[in-house]
Amino acid sequence: MDSVEAVVTQIQGLSGGSGDISLLHSLLKQADDLLHNESTRLAPFLEQLDPSIHTLGYLYLLEACTSTPIPKEQANQLVLSIANFINNCSAEQIHLAPDKFVSLCKRLKDQVILLEAPMRGVAPMLTAVRKLQSASELLTVLHPDFLLLCLLAKCYKTGLCILEDDIFEVDQPRDFFLYCYYGGMICIGQKRFRKALELLHNVVTAPMSTINAIAVEAYKKYILVSLIHNGQFSTTFPKYTSSVAQRNLKNFSQPYLDLANSYSSGKISEPEKCIQTNREKFEADKNLGLVKQVVSSMYKRNIQRLTQTYLTLSLQDIANTVQLNSPKEAEMHVLQMIQDGEIFATINQKDGMVRFQEDPEQYKTCEMIEHIDSSIQRIMTLSKKLTTMDELISCDPLYLAKAGRERQRFDFDDYDTVPQKFNI
Repeated sequence: MDSVEAVVTQIQGLSGGSGDISLLHSLLKQADDLLHNESTRLAPFLEQLDPSIHTLGYLYLLEACTSTPIPKEQANQLVLSIANFINNCSAEQIHLAPDKFVSLCKRLKDQVILLEAPMRGVAPMLTAVRKLQSASELLTVLHPDFLLLCLLAKCYKTGLCILEDDIFEVDQPRDFFLYCYYGGMICIGQKRFRKALELLHNVVTAPMSTINAIAVEAYKKYILVSLIHNGQFSTTFPKYTSSVAQRNLKNFSQPYLDLANSYSSGKISEPEKCIQTNREKFEADKNLGLVKQVVSSMYKRNIQRLTQTYLTLSLQDIANTVQLNSPKEAEMHVLQMIQDGEIFATINQKDGMVRFQEDPEQYKTCEMIEHIDSSIQRIMTLSKKLTTMDELISCDPLYLAKAGRERQRFDFDDYDTVPQKFNI
């Protein structure tokens, strides 16, 4: 094919059956250079195609059309064109040219960021992620871009929808690092510190041959979230953490480790002093807001300790013990903790007394039974998945060759020992 017109004619004629689509895909590959050379005159031809019917051809034309730098005044129209294609395209056809589709979606992300309107890219990018996924357990290269747009647009709840998926398949390590890092930040924004801790933990302990900036920044936030959620931080890494991470991460995070050490004292003045000393560093890392939440969590932690010792305590005594400025401030902290389910208590407004209570949950409601059953089902599914993966790895030739090189030809464990009952 030597003209754009001929390409469009082929797209219109071959976008029917699966056999025709395969032929069309082959023709489009051959015409790719032509389309890029004619990129400036492709826009009118897009009007002759329907993205829901001619998805593959439309993708090739639109990708070529947007491959050259776009003036800022035309960026709005470009965003609309790509978003319209993503919403209407056939998922089956884009799987024939996933690299083209990914390239197009990344241009959408770049343009909405350039326009300082990341909100406009959130919904189309979510649609793109779902269409590119062959299964919900697959991490695509678009996951991190979607989460980045959610962060920039502060659409944290929208970002949570893909963080609920259990991911088992990852193509590129960098995508996994960014997915967990951005996901952790979104969970922090929603005060879902348990999930944030899990995602940041994945970054810190993931296999890596060299230290990377994503892991360093994740480790800093991991320390802070550990203090907020658990009230403590352990500097000991799990055994499965890479040796590179164990040797280097602490060297880049000393102010945060100092904060963790001061937090363990239980005195508010200690972390506040540490924050003042390292304020510029925390601000440069854009973690000052999270650092302030660490101090706030210390008040809560100290109030929780009181529930283990006292049944009744005045607001004045609480304020004095946890170093708050007034009984009113103590009351606000206690009320917030009651609302968040962190403690169980009642406040007598007349005499300013707080009565601490036991957890009223009896674990026998329908909702709780459904929750437990759901957790059991999820664990069973995970167990089956792990068994399948273990079987696949144990039969993998590369793994067997590597395992064979790393141990002797025959080990003592290769031989069955004589059962105890047959010993003479």
